[in-house]
Amino acid sequence: MKAQRFSFLLIISLFLFFSCKKERFITSPQANIATSTDTLTYDTIFTSVGSVTRSFKIYNKNDQKLLINKIKLSGGATSFYTINVDGVAASEVNNVEVEANDSLYIFVQVRIDPSTVNLPFVVRDSILIEYNTNQKFVQLQAFGQNAIFLNKVRITGNVTWDNTLPYVITGGILVDSTATLTVLPGTRIFLHPDAPFLVDGTLIVAGTKEDRVVFAGDRLDEGYIDFPASWQGIFFSGSSTNSKVKFAVIKNAYQGVVVSDPSSNFLPKVTLSQTIIDNIYDAGILGINSNIEVNNSLISN
Repeated sequence: MKAQRFSFLLIISLFLFFSCKKERFITSPQANIATSTDTLTYDTIFTSVGSVTRSFKIYNKNDQKLLINKIKLSGGATSFYTINVDGVAASEVNNVEVEANDSLYIFVQVRIDPSTVNLPFVVRDSILIEYNTNQKFVQLQAFGQNAIFLNKVRITGNVTWDNTLPYVITGGILVDSTATLTVLPGTRIFLHPDAPFLVDGTLIVAGTKEDRVVFAGDRLDEGYIDFPASWQGIFFSGSSTNSKVKFAVIKNAYQGVVVSDPSSNFLPKVTLSQTIIDNIYDAGILGINSNIEVNNSLISN
């Protein structure tokens, strides 16, 4: 009877011993961790628009739990970046537990200050990971630009756009039936998915071989920069007249150029010259009972 009782107590003691050992944190400075990347890079981000969220993982490569003493944005609360650690959004998170041979997600987002004037500019920071007297850093870098932001804009009169800053359009743009919009060489126009480019009047795109005018979607981050149907396209309505598009690049739209109804003056409603229309989801050029002149242009993919 005593022997059975002794055996029972021994089994319980061993169970408790190994259970406690398993839950004990590793404290050795030689504890091994890894990160899924050493640098998070964000492509061109327009100021005040922000960015998509990127993430990386911290791996605990030890057979015991690891206590990460600190995960901190080096720039602190004033950083352009924000982090979210295990559901906690803060510039610094302390005492984060990672199970043995497990991992932890860190989510990072950046927002560029619109008062910054350098074109382009790079915003850098880093994330400090501190554990068992060790320090490890993940670098952060974002390439940002100032831009002219237009929301649901209506062009009236004679207006000229130049290449001083890119144009970022949300909500759409309409060139009024009595208006002419002239776009000078090197101008870049980026449109949100909800922003059709509508022309009731006249559009003059005056690019050059060296400085083409670019129309594209406003998502320039990895995975979206060459995504078709990222914006709607350029639409010339029944009232539009005498539009000329020369040395332009129109890319990644749902429809590239759409022209509807006959011309009112028997001239081509739209003339496209030396223009590239590329990576369009539906139709590069769509004419509906209309007159379009196209020369020396490329409609591809």
